[in-house]
Amino acid sequence: MVLLCSIAYYFCLPKVLFSEPTATVITSNDSRLLGAKIADDGQWRFPFSDRIPSKFETCILQFEDAYFYDHPGFNPVSIFKALKDNLSSKKVKRGGSTLTQQVIRLSRKGKSRTYSEKLKEIVLATRLELRHSKKHILNLYCSNAPFGGNVIGLEAASWRYYNRSPFDLSWSECATLAVLPNAPSLIYPGKNQKFLLAKRNRLLKKLWENNDIDEMTYKLSLSEPLPQKPFPLPRLAPHLLQKIKNSNSGQSIQTSIDYELQFRANQIAASHYLRLKQNEIFNLGILIIDVKTRKVLSYIGNAPTDAKHQKDVDVINKARSTGSILKPFLYTAMLDAGNLLPNSLVPDVPTVFGNYKPQNYDKTFDGAVPASEALSRSLNVPATIMLKEYGLQRFYNQLQELKFKDLRFNANHYGLSLILGGAESNLWDLCKNYAAYSGTVNHFNEHSSQYFTNEFCDLSIINSDVQNFGKLTQDKTIFDAGSVYMTLNSMKQVNRPEGEDNWEYYDSSQDIAWKTGTSFGFRDAWAIGATKDYVIGVWVGNADGEGRPGLVGLQAAAPLLFDLYALLPKSNWFSKPYDELTEINVCKQSGFRAGVNCDELRQEYVPNSGLKTEPCPYHITVHLDQTETYQVNSSCENISQITQKSWFQLPPLMAYYYNTKNPYYKSLPPYREDCYSDQGEIMEFIYPKNNQNIFLPLDFNEKQNPVILKIAHSKPASKVYWYLDAEYLGLTKDIHELAISPIPGDYKLTVVDESGFEISKQISFTN
Repeated sequence: MVLLCSIAYYFCLPKVLFSEPTATVITSNDSRLLGAKIADDGQWRFPFSDRIPSKFETCILQFEDAYFYDHPGFNPVSIFKALKDNLSSKKVKRGGSTLTQQVIRLSRKGKSRTYSEKLKEIVLATRLELRHSKKHILNLYCSNAPFGGNVIGLEAASWRYYNRSPFDLSWSECATLAVLPNAPSLIYPGKNQKFLLAKRNRLLKKLWENNDIDEMTYKLSLSEPLPQKPFPLPRLAPHLLQKIKNSNSGQSIQTSIDYELQFRANQIAASHYLRLKQNEIFNLGILIIDVKTRKVLSYIGNAPTDAKHQKDVDVINKARSTGSILKPFLYTAMLDAGNLLPNSLVPDVPTVFGNYKPQNYDKTFDGAVPASEALSRSLNVPATIMLKEYGLQRFYNQLQELKFKDLRFNANHYGLSLILGGAESNLWDLCKNYAAYSGTVNHFNEHSSQYFTNEFCDLSIINSDVQNFGKLTQDKTIFDAGSVYMTLNSMKQVNRPEGEDNWEYYDSSQDIAWKTGTSFGFRDAWAIGATKDYVIGVWVGNADGEGRPGLVGLQAAAPLLFDLYALLPKSNWFSKPYDELTEINVCKQSGFRAGVNCDELRQEYVPNSGLKTEPCPYHITVHLDQTETYQVNSSCENISQITQKSWFQLPPLMAYYYNTKNPYYKSLPPYREDCYSDQGEIMEFIYPKNNQNIFLPLDFNEKQNPVILKIAHSKPASKVYWYLDAEYLGLTKDIHELAISPIPGDYKLTVVDESGFEISKQISFTN
């Protein structure tokens, strides 16, 4: 019988006393409340807390159970006194329950307050005392006691009634909260003020008489007002709160968010939102990342807009058109593969790939531009040509290695537009990979020229997470540190927005590698920056995808980016990863590895893979007469009278546009008339560029407008003759453009210059 009773006693108490749903709570990295979502049953019930403020503990023990730390779960003296008073008055006048018994009663909600139930409570209370420490029992009470209305538990009550943590409450405030659970339905802030005030003051007097507080504290506490109505809980990171709820509902999560940074970033976001909404731009997203830990320091999932403009949508993980924001990855890939040197000239000329015709933002062409400048100026045509040269599938595979999750289709689906916004990504993935760029260079320099195998790891929002960067290895992870460093250097040269354009002249300014992006139709504006210590990502646009004039990276997103960087400590620039760089001679004019014909050289650090690049293709040796006015050869000039000279010569189409931006560019001198020459290519079509269908334009009156044909000639002063099939169209000189109005059909277009040089192509005209 004793054994059966012992077994029954052992198992009489449920393993879990409280199974009610709790609120989802997020705190900052220093444990300050960022926000909370009410529990699924509509109660403000915070998750169990194992910490109780000493002031509140003193108050609750003095009010409810002064002998809490001495009794075994019930207090015989209190029970006897309560029984005596209740019997003499023939009604329940007072209770004799300890805090342990109250915990049991709270866990067995709905039970009538009869003597038999009291007996059960006593048995269960003693069992609870054997299972848990006094501190834990007190924590159970403080986490589950009712505080009026739909407020359950001390922490929820402290925030709802005083708008701050229970650890920041005064003696008067702790006393107020200590008396609330005694009669939560009767005493409620804002109502029954006299009852509440009397109970609080009696408790304060008891604290003074027991020397828990001094007389001055007592008198000051009496003068403190009572709470009048509940406060709304903090909402510093509402979209992060929802993200946490989706994965950790009902839990209290300490995030990696920096409270002060989040608060100030919210202010900046609100300020820029007021500016942007004047142009009917209503949404934005912000991430601030600590490069060293890969933790999120600030998470702003949307602007402080309204429900009409989808204020609750978290845009940080939403797939949006990338615009130009992927260009740095292509630049790095080509440097890493040895396809490019940092400042090699790349073509910037009218280009057509099938039906795809990329255009620069300003609709102009440079002819040829250094690759680093093409990146810093975000030129579309060079980027497309570079992608074509590097290989679409090859680059796509590397983006997959970088774990851009929104690349859901194959490479051919995107085509060459992949580099100009044909693909989609999200702010999270972009910031993750830009942070990995910073980390690659930092770790390489900090760990004896080694790489971490998991450098391109995911970001974290949980404060307790310790990032696993993998093992150290001599092998690069995806890209080598030299190529990444050169990319960051090029991004540092991006022209900053208005107000930041003279940044390099101020000591307070810092070097930032950054890039903007603007999607087709002005639907998305991006700005992402990287320093040695921090990465900031900004997206601006409309959640419904509506485009707006002026919704471009430089105007809409970049000002916000630089205001956010002003909140952060200044970072030093990256240390140069010397072991992944080699100093070589490059051709000063072309940026290519110096060849035998390059006469002007400069020394430049390039990634080690740059040693594989081809020597300069744009310098040739020419033979000139003594005056250097004409080209000559042995057919017309004595060898002793011939001067050899290195000449920088671009192909005709590149030269045509390059000359407009570089007035010191010199075309090759013509051959002297008495000399035989084989000059090679001297003419090239600008439009039409390739064999293609040309649609004949119509004006508003449905009349056909002319089509403008255009070529580039290495000697613009030459006369050029135009033919469509066998029909002569006309002659051009200096400016080689010709307007024609053909009828629809297939033709052969032929162009012949006065020296007999000829080019032709098949074209089709359609309505």
